[in-house]
Amino acid sequence: MAAGRGEFFRSFLEGLQRQPAQRVPETGQPNRGRGRPRPGGRFPGQGRGFSGQRRKERQSSRTGPPKEGSRRKSSPCKLNLLESLPSEVLVKILSYLDPSSLFCLSHVSKLLHQLSNDDVLWQRIYTSEFGSRNWKLKTSEKCVEGDDCLTSRWKRLYFKSMAGLELNKWRKPLKSINPYTGLPQQTEWALRSLNVSWELTLCKRLGQEHTLEQSQAHFFESSVIVHWSDGIHMKFHHITTIQLHGVRKEPRSSIQTRKPNWRSLILKLDTGGPFLVIGKDKLIKVLLLQPGVIVGVWRGKNQVAFIMISLHFHKLVEKSLLGSPACPYSEPVDLPPVDDVDPELGLHGYSLHFVLHNTGTEIMSGRFQQLFCHKAQIHRGLVELKVIQRSNLSQHRSLSGSIRLPWRHEDMQGVVENCCIMSLTLLDEFQKPFWCVSTPIHITMAKTARSCNYSGRDFQMLYRNADGEVKMLLVWLEEQKQFFLIGLTVCVPVAKVNKRFNREY
Repeated sequence: MAAGRGEFFRSFLEGLQRQPAQRVPETGQPNRGRGRPRPGGRFPGQGRGFSGQRRKERQSSRTGPPKEGSRRKSSPCKLNLLESLPSEVLVKILSYLDPSSLFCLSHVSKLLHQLSNDDVLWQRIYTSEFGSRNWKLKTSEKCVEGDDCLTSRWKRLYFKSMAGLELNKWRKPLKSINPYTGLPQQTEWALRSLNVSWELTLCKRLGQEHTLEQSQAHFFESSVIVHWSDGIHMKFHHITTIQLHGVRKEPRSSIQTRKPNWRSLILKLDTGGPFLVIGKDKLIKVLLLQPGVIVGVWRGKNQVAFIMISLHFHKLVEKSLLGSPACPYSEPVDLPPVDDVDPELGLHGYSLHFVLHNTGTEIMSGRFQQLFCHKAQIHRGLVELKVIQRSNLSQHRSLSGSIRLPWRHEDMQGVVENCCIMSLTLLDEFQKPFWCVSTPIHITMAKTARSCNYSGRDFQMLYRNADGEVKMLLVWLEEQKQFFLIGLTVCVPVAKVNKRFNREY
């Protein structure tokens, strides 16, 4: 296989290199190669049967193998006609290309690489994009010894300016932090202004792929729910992999200027793993595959009706833009703070922004500060942060409306009861995001006895994964037809705290 690829690239390179016409020693005339017929109207080697081939074999057996220093004569049909044109004509042709096409063309051959890096050509591109305010190159932009001097200095300056311009479009607005949520204040504005959407790719067992564009997107304080319902015509057990990509759609002024959109991989999920049924109604049942991924399946048919994914705002712009089509964006690792004065660093000063909502309305929202846990309270390898205590009536919160999750499939719609979305943002004592999650959660009957302070039935909502646990205790008041949140505990693994703050609790 490697030898075959080497032979192919060697032949391809010979075709790109200019080879002058060889002259036949006996006649002194140019050798026209095998493309010119003989006087009899036949090409060399053409005749009855394989006489031409046999004649070659007999001749090669007489002369023996070629010598090491001998060269193969190349025919004029292998000449690169593009290189026969004057450089001025080629540069004029290249001047009609856009920067991205010009950059791709520079990887075709050595000649095109040299011509596409013409300094005057890229200077015109730079001035047409940024004007003539920086028409002189700075000293730092000039080619120094050790750099690739074949690359145009104006080309480097153009891509450097474009990269800085693109990053400043969304990084400056994201510097402003919302004091209520602890997240960038203009995340929704940045996603909308950059024309970011999300695409879903469903992979079948036979390798077939089906790409879906989002149907709807519902934005909230700290998360967004993306919905796909149109064009899904496959059964759930036929799907092997679900891939979520962030897509930035460029404005299309005309059909001639259409370009492929950049796709950034956010999530790749294998559907062969375990899943949880979190709710159902008369038409569908709702499956939870992993945090944030909801699949609605028609009851009795096992066919997918809709797919919803809840995405937390933490680093969502970076995940949707800075990843590649095959590799997701990786967050930079922050160094642990150095503080030997505080013996309980990482066990106090937490803040929590907590939201319960569905696809249309907000059920409950709150911010809780100064959460702590003493060393003696670390239990089962978990740091427990008591947010709402059952014994403290002043901390209890009422939930507006019933807990339900609406769904839609083309012209059909319905509601799954006792299910909603939980968006959690836990900040450490330095007000940096420590644990962020947005996922569906459902209600079950509580195993404990009824609350002494309320005359109603007790329910619980439990969420657990490798990054932490969330335990909620609710009571249903029959007369008011309302839920009250009377208990909320957030638990994080002590190993995660030790790694973050460089401790050994």
